[in-house]
Amino acid sequence: MRYASITDRLADLGSGRWALHMAARRMKAEGEPIIELTIGEPDLPPHQDLLDECARAMYAGRTRYSNGRGEPAVLKALVEKYAKRRPGVTEKNFLCFPGTQSALYAVMTGLVEAGDGVLVGDPLYATYEGVIASTGAHLIPVPLRPENRFHLQVQDLERAITPEARVLLLNTPHNPTGAVLTAAEIAAIGAICRKHDLWIVCDEVYEQLIFGTDFASPFDMPELAERTIVVSSISKSHAAPGFRSGWAAGPEEFCAKLLPVSETMLFGVQPFIADMAALALSRPFETAGIMKANYSRRAAIIEKTLTGSNLLKPMMPEGGMFVVVDVTGTGLSGEAYAWELLRKEKVAVMPGSSFGHQAAGFVRISLTVPDDVLEDAVKRMAHLASSLIANPQSDSDKLRA
Repeated sequence: MRYASITDRLADLGSGRWALHMAARRMKAEGEPIIELTIGEPDLPPHQDLLDECARAMYAGRTRYSNGRGEPAVLKALVEKYAKRRPGVTEKNFLCFPGTQSALYAVMTGLVEAGDGVLVGDPLYATYEGVIASTGAHLIPVPLRPENRFHLQVQDLERAITPEARVLLLNTPHNPTGAVLTAAEIAAIGAICRKHDLWIVCDEVYEQLIFGTDFASPFDMPELAERTIVVSSISKSHAAPGFRSGWAAGPEEFCAKLLPVSETMLFGVQPFIADMAALALSRPFETAGIMKANYSRRAAIIEKTLTGSNLLKPMMPEGGMFVVVDVTGTGLSGEAYAWELLRKEKVAVMPGSSFGHQAAGFVRISLTVPDDVLEDAVKRMAHLASSLIANPQSDSDKLRA
């Protein structure tokens, strides 16, 4: 039988990136005491008021069809939120989606196609490559270097731009590294995008999870307003990943052109979840503040536990819910080290290679477990690292970094 070419383009870009995570879940289901540090799933529940509102709306009959742009209450709340950042936005600057992932998929579908290129910092979130490939466009990696704390450098961006480049996909705060771009850095990046007439798509799902620095966005800069699209959701900020409520914010013309694409894909979100999202956006909740304090403290636990180690070197994040650790001192790649860690120490972390070439010597640790569990896991990581040096494998058995 014949299949569309998209199935070939995405054949190796789906769940294979999460093979270790799924193996750990299988081991855990079979009764093994796995410490799971793989995915970014908040360890707090959504606020009770949000759960109550979702249930209230569902039982009140808010289970019928929505419209393609979004429920009025959510659009109103989005206008109020983003008008504080950029005055003058209206409901015509927004489209609602079931989560950031579907928003990003639709946005890329509306911007690029076969033959086009999308610039993305490497390391990158694991689904970006698939989102880009689904359109027929190709990914153009821009190295994010550890010596620059994984902040995108304009000279690296300029060197990477090709005649086919149409879009720069930014992610700040960044997954997996936790890097947070400054306003000055974004302005400099924006100048390059203006020079080469590039769209800027900015994934800001970790906007409320920043440690000790300020959030900045190209959406807030008037000179970039006509070329910037933001995707985000309540998944991380309100500890509600399973509710799938997100949005895209961008120029009015872009949203008008993308609306039929969105309607063809989804034709609306779930109204009872939209009511919950409207409440989440309309008033402050302490959830993000609690998570931010937890994640910052836990990142410090990793740093303290590994102080003095020349085998495992954590890169402290500026935001988000992860820490990346350089494991090249063990002589193994991040992939090999992560599998050894799961097998020997029953700790599951994500191999850096799931996030691009530049992260191949790293593993990513989720900060979404209690402090004592995290400290135990990191001690096991250090124990494995020491044992690898004390009892080296043959070169043929290693996957070198």
